[in-house]
Amino acid sequence: LHLSAVKLAELHSDLKIQEKDELSWKKLKAEGLDEDGEKEAKLRRNLNVIMTKYGMNGKKDSQLVDTNYIKDGTESDTLDDPRLEKLWSKAKTSGKFSDEELDKLWREFKHHKEKIREYNILLETVSRTEDIHKNLINPSEENLVKEEILHNKHRELKEKLRSINQGFERLRKVSHQGYDTSSEFEEPRVIDLWDMAKSANFTEKELESFREELKHFEAKIEKHHHYQKQLEISHQKLKHVEGTGDKDHLNRNKEKYAMLQEKTKELGYKVKKHLQDLSSRISQGLQHNEL
Repeated sequence: LHLSAVKLAELHSDLKIQEKDELSWKKLKAEGLDEDGEKEAKLRRNLNVIMTKYGMNGKKDSQLVDTNYIKDGTESDTLDDPRLEKLWSKAKTSGKFSDEELDKLWREFKHHKEKIREYNILLETVSRTEDIHKNLINPSEENLVKEEILHNKHRELKEKLRSINQGFERLRKVSHQGYDTSSEFEEPRVIDLWDMAKSANFTEKELESFREELKHFEAKIEKHHHYQKQLEISHQKLKHVEGTGDKDHLNRNKEKYAMLQEKTKELGYKVKKHLQDLSSRISQGLQHNEL
């Protein structure tokens, strides 16, 4: 796949979560708790996202261009959306951002691109499910594709679309005005969660508690970013030392690289699992609003 050290660590974290979710689902299925197949469908959807994200779905050009902003800057990747490309171009030439802020803004743009990709995968899944539902000849077959499954998927689509619209408005505002120094959060995933939490059915006390948890989550993400940077630097040093023929130096660099790689994987898993848990809580609050 020709993935960088950081991307390999991210893939490992994604697959670890997928494996854990599948083991949990198998247990549920054995107990007869997934009769409508919704949890199985979600697992397949998540796996599809992973395969598409890392170019393992057999389609050419489906993989995100493997770059790292520390090493390559941001010029060699594309956003696949004319509106986003236009906003990014304006932001780069506006003079309102430092190099560090441009790196942070680029992460926001890439996060938004990934949200659109996940939305499109879910939309395709819903369309296929609806086609199956329409083609049922015998009404008794409806137990195979229940209305509840479609309802849940449409609700998920609605939540993702709302998040995409909110995210685009934020990117538009930041790109034109620069970063607000009084902004409560900086990490794109945390900003998304906080915007959605404010729309959910939380009491003031619950919302305040959620805000504090998001602060801890953002610190965890920053720590993960730090190790990702160190891993990429270590990878570059290792490649350089390999060409010198100095075995002692090479072994020391290999040990450091292995340590950083394992730590990055571990933190990546914790970040994504925490994100999953926080998203689930917000989703429940938003569903309660609809009721």
